[in-house]
Amino acid sequence: MLGITLLYVGAVLLVNGMMLLGKVSGKGAAMMNLLTGGITLIMNVSTILKALPQDASAYFTAATGLLFSFTYLYVGVNQLLELDGHGLGWYSLFVAVTAVPTAALSFANGDVRFGIIWLLWAFLWALFFLLLALEKPIARFTGYVAITEAVITCWIPGYLLLIDRW
Repeated sequence: MLGITLLYVGAVLLVNGMMLLGKVSGKGAAMMNLLTGGITLIMNVSTILKALPQDASAYFTAATGLLFSFTYLYVGVNQLLELDGHGLGWYSLFVAVTAVPTAALSFANGDVRFGIIWLLWAFLWALFFLLLALEKPIARFTGYVAITEAVITCWIPGYLLLIDRW
């Protein structure tokens, strides 16, 4: 399931990066955000429903996956309704802060690749906080980071997981 999730998160990060660069309209990006948020929501809820009550790792996996689901659902709704991004920005701070100890746990469990990936995601969400909540003029930079992270933290790892080469 992780490969599927990463593949589509890569796609939505690419679209959102292009939106930040002015190549895609907000409404044009909304559908990909809603589709990705929706499919990852279904996958994470499915993980929760299948987990045994004592299976803390399944709940942790689903909870951290839901950080992505809610991000993209939030972005999609914001774009469709043309809302300001302040709430999404503050949510992004919450996610960025949550991603840092998640990276540390990955490193502690010997998963260096996902430790690095979680740190990169923390950085991207921190940029969304600065851009949306604090209104810093970093849209272009954030767009380029989103596109870069789409490829190196999601698209490639997701594809490799799907073909069992990770």
